[in-house]
Amino acid sequence: MATMTVLSATAVPEHVRGALTRWLIEVTPQLYVGTLSAKVREELWQAVSGCVGTGVAVLIHTTANEQGFELRTAGAQRRKPVDFDGLTLVSMAALQAADGPNPEGK
Repeated sequence: MATMTVLSATAVPEHVRGALTRWLIEVTPQLYVGTLSAKVREELWQAVSGCVGTGVAVLIHTTANEQGFELRTAGAQRRKPVDFDGLTLVSMAALQAADGPNPEGK
């Protein structure tokens, strides 16, 4: 059964963007929306997450769970999905300290 899928892909190669536009509508730059089968969604996600490099990718699709959706991410970013008793929450990683002492002198 096909489900609603939203995929955000930042800084991915042009060939991946081309593959995404064959299956999804690019509603704004780097944000793709459509209705896909599970097989097509998985293959697209493998292509995107496999070559994200220094970019970031986020996939959201409807599913039969308490929240009604599943969230996946690829690439280095501050926000990380965390499973908390069956619910997906988003954890924020701390900012990396800049070189040198901080303003408080610590």
